[in-house]
Amino acid sequence: MTDRQTEARHAQAIGLELKSDAEILSLLATGQAEAAQCVVSAIPEIVRGANLAADALGKGGRLVYAAAGSSGLMALADALELPGTYGIAFDRIVVLLAGGMDALREMRGGPEDDATAAREAAEALALNENDCLIAVTASGQTLYPLAAIQVARAAGASTIGIANNAGARLFDLVDAAICLPTPAEVIAGSTRMGAGTAQKIALNMLSTLMAIRLGHVHDGYMVNVIADNEKLRGRACGIVAAIAGVDEAKAQSALAASAGAVKPAILIASGTSDLAEAEALLARHHGQLRPILTEMGGRY
Repeated sequence: MTDRQTEARHAQAIGLELKSDAEILSLLATGQAEAAQCVVSAIPEIVRGANLAADALGKGGRLVYAAAGSSGLMALADALELPGTYGIAFDRIVVLLAGGMDALREMRGGPEDDATAAREAAEALALNENDCLIAVTASGQTLYPLAAIQVARAAGASTIGIANNAGARLFDLVDAAICLPTPAEVIAGSTRMGAGTAQKIALNMLSTLMAIRLGHVHDGYMVNVIADNEKLRGRACGIVAAIAGVDEAKAQSALAASAGAVKPAILIASGTSDLAEAEALLARHHGQLRPILTEMGGRY
């Protein structure tokens, strides 16, 4: 048996199947909580990764995720939510998943060892110095994301690695090495549990900080949200009203004038003459609302 932490047996797992249902679930819940807590130790590298990702998108580059198995699902969940939540263009987000999208229907272990497929997929992207690639692998040794990272590195792209074993091979290949030292899984080696939980949290933290630095968050509001359903249209109206300090009717009017775009609607509701002026101000300030509202003499 390997000495990797992600493969170690949990001390309380002996006789696991003999325990009561409540005892088993309590042990599983505790394991998840302990895994989540370990993310705190990785904050400095998550900060570094978030800034690399923000820099890439800010320069018009792409954010690419590469992963396999359960780690791939964590990466995919993070990637798919970014366009709707923060208004990042769909073509700026790419996911390289071992086994391709077929893996979402039938996940097999073999594709994670297919370094050739990873290299071909990464090379097809024609990566460059404006791009950033995030590789996610619990073991830190999985061939698919490692091969993708090597291609990205050779192309001059920024690289981020997320793994759950200290000293993982992945960390020697990346600009930001995010180690999530999760404790032994209650089910030995089942990294869909604690390791996956920690990865999900770390990815959420990284992409959220990235979005904040890109100006897509203001006072805790997602000001670049794509309001494409009734719930989100209501949220957009509330955001405009709260930040601009106007009533719902004026917020709705501003959103109509901006074709539903929240940032320019905030500026229109705050006093800009029209959409063209709002967009010009946003371009001048790189999408950051606060300096514009300060310049306009608002409360923010």
